[in-house]
Amino acid sequence: MKPQPPPEAVYRSPNRNACLEHSLVLDTAGIPWSIGQEAHEYILLVAAQDAARARAELEAYLNENRGTSRRERPVPHFAGGWMGVYGFAAVLFLVDILQDRRAFGWDWYAAGRVQSDLIRQGQWWRTITALTLHVDAPHLIGNVVVGGLFGLFAAQLVGAGLAWLSILVAGAAGNGLNAWIRLTPHTSVGASTAVFAALGIVAAFAWMRRRSRASSPLERWSPLVGGVVLLGYLGAGGARTDVGAHVAGFCCGILPGALFGRMGGRMALSARGQIAFGTLAASLLMLAWSRALAAGQE
Repeated sequence: MKPQPPPEAVYRSPNRNACLEHSLVLDTAGIPWSIGQEAHEYILLVAAQDAARARAELEAYLNENRGTSRRERPVPHFAGGWMGVYGFAAVLFLVDILQDRRAFGWDWYAAGRVQSDLIRQGQWWRTITALTLHVDAPHLIGNVVVGGLFGLFAAQLVGAGLAWLSILVAGAAGNGLNAWIRLTPHTSVGASTAVFAALGIVAAFAWMRRRSRASSPLERWSPLVGGVVLLGYLGAGGARTDVGAHVAGFCCGILPGALFGRMGGRMALSARGQIAFGTLAASLLMLAWSRALAAGQE
């Protein structure tokens, strides 16, 4: 009988777990293997006739992993997100006080609420001002708590200034979209459209970051599925709930969230950049209210 050639080593590592990890590649390719030890190293052994194929499979696995690490940038974690939450809460409580006291003799509620027919006639500022108005204390506090939480998550992903500017714009876009697609005239107020825009941003960001690494469709789509579940749980109950505005806000948040998630590590903006975005958000809000109050005096 012709003697069998000795097994050949196709991978070496001082870590036995690394050999076990690489053995999974051989299992997938149907190549028998064993683990031996030589000096201070563990070695992954295969039969001599399988050695060339085993090395090719392992090389392809290593090349794929190296390509993935080059393509994916680490996502920065931004500190200081609480400042945006405090600003968000301060604006909502301030406008609520001004509305309740009819400050300066103005009817803030009438001037700033969503009126779909007026928005379609060009009063764009109502899509923004309505985000700061609320009908009662539970409505206000609920949006402060939930919106602050979603906004904090978004701020930790892309920075506070960019996050809150995106939330404001996406929330306004949601109000505008809802005003145009509703067949009957309607009015609405509340920050909830922006709250669900923040949820859309976070869900889409996570979806884009997970998409290239997920091993199954369920894992790949789970962030968006989770966002939709939260939207249904938090945004579809109550007799006065404007479900259309909530859905529109969530959908409008998906676009910037997906864009930010695709950019990944390139989102590392400077502190000055974040301040500039935050200032732009505050300026846009003040412009909208100045237009609303001026139009209310005409």
